[in-house]
Parts: sequence; structure tokens; C-alpha cells
Amino acid sequence: MLERIFSRRDEERRVRDQNRLPPGQSLTQKFPVLHYGPTPKSDLKDWDFKIFGLVEEEKVWSWEEFNRLPRQKVTMDIHCVTRWSKFDTVWEGVLLKTLVEEGLVSPKPEANFVIQHCEQGYTTNLPLTAMMHENVLMATHFDEKPLELEHGWPLRVVVGSFPDRSEEWRAYFWKGGKWLRGLEFRASDQLGFWERNGYHNEADPWREQRFSYGW
Repeated sequence: MLERIFSRRDEERRVRDQNRLPPGQSLTQKFPVLHYGPTPKSDLKDWDFKIFGLVEEEKVWSWEEFNRLPRQKVTMDIHCVTRWSKFDTVWEGVLLKTLVEEGLVSPKPEANFVIQHCEQGYTTNLPLTAMMHENVLMATHFDEKPLELEHGWPLRVVVGSFPDRSEEWRAYFWKGGKWLRGLEFRASDQLGFWERNGYHNEADPWREQRFSYGW
């Protein structure tokens, strides 16, 4: 027990010295499970993923079709608004940036924002410019294995920071929705579930943008 405690403290000191630990955060060696509402279960035979709104062509992909899209593996640090951070996490999935660059998704010029639509009506929102960064991944795998159900299986968005902090944009972990079913492209912003309930719309962990009401 004491060995684990001292190991965590040593690791936290290391990432703090590397300027990887945002203010107000603590390192965790676990992977806490946090979400609102019950855990949904999906039948992959009926599962589909939609690209819609302000795009040149709306798309609907089955699970098999989605898994044939170009894939990337990304190592990131993740920072939860509830004050835990987990480091050097390895994810695999699909980058919107790649889909746009390869012409598989074509946002219209007036598209400025992307709404993540998830199971049970849950949503969260990001600027299109943020969704186009390489530290925003539509992930199917974590740590070389398919996502666990409570962590968003079969598909979730992951928002993180690179270990060298080279990303141009960053946000707390809730800005990546679990159980993702579609991306809606819009001209104007539309607050998601937590954003409507007092969470900061920009959510930069390095600026501690946790809440919008001064909590």
C-alpha cells in the first residue's frame, strides 16, 4: 500500500517537473469512471454513425464501415474536470482531420462548430478548428484493447494533451463524449449537456476553465 502511494507521488512529481500537470490536478494511476445517467448498451448489428448538418454530403457508416476508415494511434495525457489526470494513455481510432484531408468528410465553408451526438441524447460541443486537431480522436481502443463499456464502448471522442505539450488546443476530458453516434456540423455554437449546466464552454485545463458561473 505505502509503496503504491510513494510510487504515485514520485510519478506526480515527475510530470509536474515536466510541466505536464495542469493547476489543481492530481495524478491517478487508475481510470475513474464518470458519466451522467445509466450506461447504454449497443448492438453492433444495428449501430451506425452519422455525419450531418453543414457538410457537402451527409454520411452514415455501419460499425464495419467505420472500422475501415483510416486509423491512427495517439499517446496523450488526459485531464478530468473532477481534478484527476492520467498520463501517457494510448488510444486508437479515427481523426476528423484525416477524414477531411482525404475528402471523406467535407464541411461547408459556413461550418464553424461540431456537436457530438451520443447515446441517450447526450451532447457536447467543440469549435470545428478544435475538432480538426490531432489531439481530438474518435477512439475505439484504449491501451491496445477495445474500449470497455463504461469508458464509452464502442466509440467515444478523446480530448487530451501530448506529453510534450505541443498541441495548439486543449480541453478537459468531458469535451470528448462517450458512446458517440454522430457529428453535426453547424454555423453557430450549441451548448452541450454539461455546458448548459454550468461547465465552462472552452474548458482549458491550463487556465482552470472548469465552470462558467464562478463556482
